[in-house]
Amino acid sequence: MTISVPSQTFEGQVTERLDKTAHQVRLPGFRPGKVPLKEVRRRYGPAVRAEVAGELMQSSFFEAITQEELKPAGSPNLDVVKMDPGIDFEFTATFEVLPVVELVSFDQVSVQRPEGEIEDADIDAMIERLREQRQTWEPAAGACEVGQRVTVDFTGTLDGEPFEGGQGEGVTFELGAGQMIEDFDRGVTGLSAGDETDFEARFPEDYQAEELRGKAANFHVELKEVTSSELPELDDEFFAGFGVEEGGLEAFREDVRGNMQRELDGAILNQVKSQVMDQLHDLHTVALPQTMIASEIETLKQQMLQQFQMYAAKEQPDLPDDLFTDQAERRVSVGLIVREIVDQAELEPDADRVKERIETMAQQYAEPQQVVNWYYSNHEQLHQIEMAVLEEQVIEHVLETAAVEKVQSNYEDIMAGTAIQTPEAEDGDDDTAEPED
Repeated sequence: MTISVPSQTFEGQVTERLDKTAHQVRLPGFRPGKVPLKEVRRRYGPAVRAEVAGELMQSSFFEAITQEELKPAGSPNLDVVKMDPGIDFEFTATFEVLPVVELVSFDQVSVQRPEGEIEDADIDAMIERLREQRQTWEPAAGACEVGQRVTVDFTGTLDGEPFEGGQGEGVTFELGAGQMIEDFDRGVTGLSAGDETDFEARFPEDYQAEELRGKAANFHVELKEVTSSELPELDDEFFAGFGVEEGGLEAFREDVRGNMQRELDGAILNQVKSQVMDQLHDLHTVALPQTMIASEIETLKQQMLQQFQMYAAKEQPDLPDDLFTDQAERRVSVGLIVREIVDQAELEPDADRVKERIETMAQQYAEPQQVVNWYYSNHEQLHQIEMAVLEEQVIEHVLETAAVEKVQSNYEDIMAGTAIQTPEAEDGDDDTAEPED
């Protein structure tokens, strides 16, 4: 796009800016505020012209795209063509525009929706997991067995020579939990605190250290301590640790059920959403702006680099764009499709649902109202919640027309993501699906 600004407008702004500068600038030999405009123009003219040009290019560009009803896909490259005194100021703006997305009929979308009830046995299993999370380990006498924790000192040799990772002091692990190689686990089982032993242990063929795969090492082990798990009692103290102050076991079970139901609803929503988004991507062909792909690649890079920092990586790797291109293209494509659905369906974030989601998240904190106030006073955080709610509304809009199958399942399978067939599953494996009314 080539854009022109009348010389009178451009030169008028330059003169106005220079006149203002003349009243503010201090130059040797001139009284403050009395520097001649000619002298100010000689000294500061080129810089002021460039400054005015930059501002005019930005404002004129946005006026032009509004007039032409264009939707840029990213920031433009602006280049001056003419900026000499006495002629119109002219510049070019080079940019990609958002593509036209032709939405297909959503009756081509077909998804499976897992359904299942939370049974008493599921609650029992969850409570046991919560107890295990708060278990303590107490010293135990006698021979150690699977399920107990042991602390050992050990030295290992390979062909009579020490090897890297073959020595340890005060190493604690749980017998039978797969934390050590199987032969080492077996060699320690049955010892008591204070015992010493020697045994041979063979590393598995798929061991992480390639140089040790399939090789047999000799170990000398001294067992320092044996501990057994002690699970907490289901009493008021335990319940209070999860925020249940009254009502005893019955109230605690209801609280656990409520949390499990929220997790179950979230898992079902995510699995349905994943299917819808995958099919929207597959059913549409979208011309993808390279500007948007490049921006998405940079976002994905930064996310991965943050993970390296989280795990205290010493060096930040140089990540090639190709590593992220496919994922970036998919995200841009789905984003453009969702944007078109929002526009055509005239969807806006449901304020009541936004409020409900914020209040639900706030309940996890000691001062819920403060958390709610923080979200509503933080535009960026509030926008993220609104976009999440809007995305759910898009999914619901698509499902109004899509073919949906109910798949009867159970809590564990739904939470594990195994309740519905994957594209790789063999045909005919599932006979529990039924059409949704």
